[in-house]
Amino acid sequence: DFDDKEALVMIPRFAYPCPNDASQVDHFTFVLTDLDSMFRFGYCRHATGHQTCLCIVSWLPWCEIFYKLLDLLAEITNRSENNEVNTLLHATYTQEVPLPSMPVTIVADQDMFSFSAPDPNALPKIPGSRNLTEYYNAVDPNNMMIIFASMLHERRIYMTSKKLSRLTACIHAAEALLYPMHWQHLYIPVLPANLIEYVSAPMPYVIGVHSNLVENLKLKRVDVADAVIVDLDANTVSTEYDDLGDLPEDVSSYLKRNLKTDVIKNSIMKSGDSISMAFLNALVRLIGGYSEALKFRPGEPITFDPEAFVRSRPAQATQDFLEGMLTLQIFQQFICGRLEILNTGGGFKDIFEVQATRFAGKLNSQSRYKEWLKSVKKSGKKSWNGLKVKLTDNE
Repeated sequence: DFDDKEALVMIPRFAYPCPNDASQVDHFTFVLTDLDSMFRFGYCRHATGHQTCLCIVSWLPWCEIFYKLLDLLAEITNRSENNEVNTLLHATYTQEVPLPSMPVTIVADQDMFSFSAPDPNALPKIPGSRNLTEYYNAVDPNNMMIIFASMLHERRIYMTSKKLSRLTACIHAAEALLYPMHWQHLYIPVLPANLIEYVSAPMPYVIGVHSNLVENLKLKRVDVADAVIVDLDANTVSTEYDDLGDLPEDVSSYLKRNLKTDVIKNSIMKSGDSISMAFLNALVRLIGGYSEALKFRPGEPITFDPEAFVRSRPAQATQDFLEGMLTLQIFQQFICGRLEILNTGGGFKDIFEVQATRFAGKLNSQSRYKEWLKSVKKSGKKSWNGLKVKLTDNE
């Protein structure tokens, strides 16, 4: 039995965050954060007309799977006078959490629910990831870059839409593009009406506000003066900062090259991961040198050297940016997580580490080439000077 009294009070408020007459079935995901900053996800399915809501609360970030389960539960509810969903719910609840990519089939009476467990280290893809697909359809690449840069500066960011599905999907997608880092501050993909004043919170946040509540912000004179405001229905970003311009030139130019419309469309026909890979490799260019700043001393815990981290990138503009990143909670938590794994005898070989190793190889090759070119120029200059001396002597 679910006996978390606080959650039982909060869940209905998040499941019905605002007045909304949905003309079609709507799926969305809210988040409850516990005292340890762990997320519990509330997967919701609003029936047409917004009269009923099916909701499943889980620690597992399995959006597509739970939406599929909600659709099956709705189908059972619609065909059964006795609302016979308990058998399937019990069978699903008692199913052990499967290993990544493992196929699972749950049978309950005449109903069957099948899925494959997601790989937590896999990048979101289009069309496989519902959140990223919605984000791509709502927000153009340049605005994605602005939002990404704003999150790297830990701004106050609120997004708005008239569709709950679009609102929460885009917020989850934007957060996922910070991988291997994760947002560490206030994170509310959909804000209930009774909590609208959270938008005036002085700390960094990412908050979703349904369009029906935007007028409430004006009426209550909620202070959002320096917030980054993203209108997902209009594909606009309003900000007083130039966070994208503050990114190192090589990082921003890489993003622009790899987020071109034709590149993304070609990827959708193949791997589907071009958007995720572009932002991942942008972070590789920024923080991928963190491993060069790890200090190993016999008999002592592995530590992180901030100065060595800044020096891991040769360009001065990048070093200046990394100085700022050292103060970010998203980066500090990333480093703490890596150190904890290493100091407890673990290791990691995720896609970020693979790409970081590959990029480090390129940097070393470029460095060796520059040294070679420098030596060639010196040798050439000596030969030329020697030739001039000989010519002068002959004259």
